[in-house]
Amino acid sequence: MDEQSSFISQPHAERDAIFMRQALDQARNAWALGEVPVGALLVKDGEVIATGFNQPIGNHDPTAHAEIMALRAAATILGNYRLPGCELYVTLEPCIMCAGAMMHARLSRVIFGASDPKTGACGSVVNLFAQEQLNHHTQLTGGVLADDCGNLLREFFAERRRQGQAVRRASLPTS
Repeated sequence: MDEQSSFISQPHAERDAIFMRQALDQARNAWALGEVPVGALLVKDGEVIATGFNQPIGNHDPTAHAEIMALRAAATILGNYRLPGCELYVTLEPCIMCAGAMMHARLSRVIFGASDPKTGACGSVVNLFAQEQLNHHTQLTGGVLADDCGNLLREFFAERRRQGQAVRRASLPTS
């Protein structure tokens, strides 16, 4: 059995953690650019096909979420807008826009880290994937490395708050 075949046969939990760590690396790329640190990667047959990270601010594009960036790259690489047999790993529970794109792509699985109680479309606010009326159903796995994913987001926003406070303090008149 070659190395890739043994990797594919590993239990989902172990594989999911390995790929989620790579998605966290993508999230750090977003942070480095001043974007909310969300990262994604698309896997087919145990191999990473494409990656993405949040870029809506820098790209001036409200659709440039990590998941969309990874889906676009994978579709280009594979030469098809349908991505059957592919799994998408993302550090934050997808929003409705991203969940809709994932369904149109016909992904087999979506694996996410931290839940999003404000805009999550995989169970936190709504579960788009549970709508039986829709014609494609994707398997969901949530909470993979949830603490690591959530902590990265918390650290990012805490740093943003500290920076904002420093700017406000610097702009106060001195007496």
